Amino acid sequence: MSNQRTVLQVSGTDAESFLQGLITNDVKKVAHGLVYAALLTPQGKYLADFFVLKSNEGFLIDVHESLADALKMRLTMYKLRADVSIEIADLHVHRGTGATPDDGFDDPRHADLGWRAYRAIPVQDDATDWDALRVGASVPETGIELGPDSYILEMGFERLNGVDFRKGCYVGQEVTARMKHKTELRKGLALVSIEGEAEPGTPITSGGKAVGTLHSVAGPQALAYLRFDRAQSEMQAGDAKVSYPTPQ
Repeated sequence: MSNQRTVLQVSGTDAESFLQGLITNDVKKVAHGLVYAALLTPQGKYLADFFVLKSNEGFLIDVHESLADALKMRLTMYKLRADVSIEIADLHVHRGTGATPDDGFDDPRHADLGWRAYRAIPVQDDATDWDALRVGASVPETGIELGPDSYILEMGFERLNGVDFRKGCYVGQEVTARMKHKTELRKGLALVSIEGEAEPGTPITSGGKAVGTLHSVAGPQALAYLRFDRAQSEMQAGDAKVSYPTPQ
């Protein structure tokens, strides 16, 4: 079973400084395990999110397969004369919950998301409902909640340990820092309750006004992108009732 991930190998004497100047998190944190990070446009918008891991040759980047070619191309564009090589590694991403195996790494985004391991053997079927786990933990997914118009702070990257505000410059850093120092975010990802049927992508309204968009649905919970100033305790998504904040 494919879990829709591709692993890139970034090697060369300049690999660490190269990545450090590009991505939203501090590459040096790989000394303590997996690092979650993103690559942004110069305007601060999302291009890709991924995990970074130290390897014998440099670094591994675990990215959604739909973004792998574009990420490889973008990194190659940035390398200029740096001693950096970017190739696809022949590794498979394994995931699980429970005790972390000796070759596994805790998912840095949320404890409920278990562990990840990088192995030469193909991935076996896994009965874990990963969508339900990530929705319950308010974790956005590549290509669903996360897209070209996303700003990572609106998508919860600070809470998910995906951005470092002390590491120095990276692409899109100025916009991200400005958003950090606003008094509060006006829009962003939220966990909502849902009663009834509604498809991802359905507009959310309140009193006839647009409030946001419904995204991933997992049973009675869903992730939604909301305008917080318009969000009410009860809203609609098509024929379904949406509640925010999620009742405890």
